[in-house]
Amino acid sequence: MDIDYVRKQFPALDKDFVFMDNAGGSQVLGKVIERINGYLIHHNVQLGASYKISKEAGEKLAWATKQIAKFINAQQTEEIIIGPSSSMLFRILSISLSKKWQEGDEVIVTNTDHEANVSPWTDLEEKGIKIKVWKANPDTMELELSELKKLLSKKTKLVAITHCSNILGTINPIKEIAEITHQNGSLICVDGVAYAPHRQIDVQELDIDFYTFSWYKTYGPHLALMYGKYDLLLEMAGINHYFFKKDDIPYKFQPGNFNFELTYSLLGITEYFKEFYKQHFPNDKDSSVLMLKKSYEVIAKHEQKLAQRLLDFLNKNPKVKIIGNPEADATKRVPTISFVHNELCSNEIVEQIDEYRIGIRFGDFYAKKLIEDFDLTEKNGVVRTSLVHYNTEEEVQRLIWALGKVI
Repeated sequence: MDIDYVRKQFPALDKDFVFMDNAGGSQVLGKVIERINGYLIHHNVQLGASYKISKEAGEKLAWATKQIAKFINAQQTEEIIIGPSSSMLFRILSISLSKKWQEGDEVIVTNTDHEANVSPWTDLEEKGIKIKVWKANPDTMELELSELKKLLSKKTKLVAITHCSNILGTINPIKEIAEITHQNGSLICVDGVAYAPHRQIDVQELDIDFYTFSWYKTYGPHLALMYGKYDLLLEMAGINHYFFKKDDIPYKFQPGNFNFELTYSLLGITEYFKEFYKQHFPNDKDSSVLMLKKSYEVIAKHEQKLAQRLLDFLNKNPKVKIIGNPEADATKRVPTISFVHNELCSNEIVEQIDEYRIGIRFGDFYAKKLIEDFDLTEKNGVVRTSLVHYNTEEEVQRLIWALGKVI
C-alpha cells in the first residue's frame, strides 16, 4: 500500500501525534472537509423550493445518496437511511419494527455487541418481548453458531449482532449467520461500526436485512447510515409526521430530515476510495464492487502487517492477556487489539502512554456486558489500540517502545 499517498489525504496526520484510538473516531479525509465547506458556502438552503439553488442542492444530495448506495452495494437509494448516530438509528429501527410484534415474540442479542445494538431490543421487554442472549465462549472468546441454533425458535423475530466486536476485533461470519437466521424465518440486524473502516461492505452479498455504521469512524463526519431491504422498509411503520405515506422512504424514518452538508460530504469518502483504487491499480477498470474489493484487500494486507507487529510484542509478554484472537490473520480480525495486564489496571497503562503523544484508550467501550462476563471490570476494562490503514509500521514501533517502558 502506498502509505505516503494515504496519509496525505488526512490533514490531521500532519502533526507529531499518533492516532491509535480510531475505533472511537477516525481522522477525517481532506475531501470530506472540502465538501462540507463547499456545500455550506454554495448550497445552504432548504430543499424542495422552486428556486435554482434549492433545486441544485437537492440534485447534489440525491447524487451523494446514490454514491453511498453504490458504496455498500444497495439495490436502490431508498434503502439508505441517514441519521445522527448508529445508536439513534437502531432505536428508530426497534420502535418501527416492533410495532407489529406480539407479546411472547423473541429477539436474540449477543454479549459481544456495543450497547447501541442491544438496549433498543432489550428495552422491548416492557411490551412483553422475550430477549435471549447469545454469549461468546469464554475460552475462545468467539460466538459459536451451534449456540445460535439452540436459541432460535419459531417465535424469533430478529437476531441482532455485530459484524466485528469493537473490543475483540473478531470478524463474525455474517453471511453464514444470516443464512441460518433466514432459514428460521427470522430477520437479522447487523452493527457494522467496528467493521466498516477496515473491510468492504456488500449488503447484497451478505444478504442481511438491516445494516448500520457510523461515518465518523469511517473517515467522515459525525453521521450514520442504516441500510434496510426495501420491502421491509415499505411494510414498517415510520416515526415521522402523520402525513408521510407508506412509500415515503427513507423520509418516514428521518424525522427533521437529515444533515445536508454532512451527507453531501460523504462524497469525499467515495471519491477517496475511487482514487485509492486508481493509485494502486492504474491499468485496471473494474466495476464499483470489484474496485472496492481490490482496494480493501490492499488495506487488509497493510493492516495485518501492523497488527502482526503489535501482537508479536504483546504475545511475548507473560503478564499480558490478549482479549480476542491473538493472531493477526486479516480474514479473522481487524487491527482493533485489546489486552489486560496481570498487575496493572488498564487505566494505569493508558495514562502513562499518554505522555508519549500516542492516543490509545481504556474502558468497556459500551460493550459493558462483554467486560462483565469476562470478569474485566476490576481492571477498568481493557487497553485498546485501534489501528486503521493510515497508521504506519513506524507508529506501531513507537507504541511498542512506549509500552516496553510501562508493561
